[in-house]
Amino acid sequence: MRARSSRSRPAEDKKPESAWSLARFFLTLVVLTWALRSFLVQPFNIPSGSMLPTLYIGDYLIAAKWPYGYSRYSFPMRFPSFEGRILADLPKRGDVVVFHHPDENADLIKRVIGLPGDSVAISNGRLILNEKPVTRQKLPPVKVPVTPNSPCQAVPPAVQAMSAGSGRAFCVYPAYLESLPGGPSYTVLDQVEHGPADNFGPVRVPAGRVFLMGDNRDDSLDSRFSAAEGGIGMVPMDDLIGRALVTFWSTDGSASYWKPWTWFTALRASRIGNGYTGEAE
Repeated sequence: MRARSSRSRPAEDKKPESAWSLARFFLTLVVLTWALRSFLVQPFNIPSGSMLPTLYIGDYLIAAKWPYGYSRYSFPMRFPSFEGRILADLPKRGDVVVFHHPDENADLIKRVIGLPGDSVAISNGRLILNEKPVTRQKLPPVKVPVTPNSPCQAVPPAVQAMSAGSGRAFCVYPAYLESLPGGPSYTVLDQVEHGPADNFGPVRVPAGRVFLMGDNRDDSLDSRFSAAEGGIGMVPMDDLIGRALVTFWSTDGSASYWKPWTWFTALRASRIGNGYTGEAE
């Protein structure tokens, strides 16, 4: 009996090796994606108008994970899960941060106003930080384009104020340039005089927490409101996910998933590359 030739063995081994190579490729891709989203950056989208005019509904942004260290909320699906924060660092006043809602399974975005030990108050809509009024300068009204995902929303008792130009409709909001001491300047909207949170505090921010507010001051359930009132209270540092860096995409809501060309007709290209300080565009 003749011995079986060994020439066929490489061909027989090729299929298992090819299958393992493909599996190894996808495993490597999954691990790299997990590492990127966990330790470096993660995309988020804006579903509400609480940060107008800094962030529009339909903006997509990148948040950096490293500035404040890492907690269980830094990782996809909260894995690995652990208590506390590794390489923890405080945010700066004025940072726009993504965080996990303290009482709901949702990620939100607001601006850091108060750090641990700070005293925060609101008097007639004016921010008072550590017993000193924050500089606030009246700006021309901000005009936000009315689009399918961004209707003209006014907070009662304010009424809709609209204007038109270049064949487009705009929602018009009273605006101010607010400048934090030693920090950035940014535009805030103040729709209502004597609104429900226009007089607040003073409160002292406890250790391990931050005081957050939306730039659309009369349309933001933020640290001025407790969880029982639908707000977020003062947010634990461990709930911070990252610092918003830049807008990389923005859509006006008119796109259809099944019509790829509409992805570009709905694009608000002027918003790409926006940072989160300074006057509104």
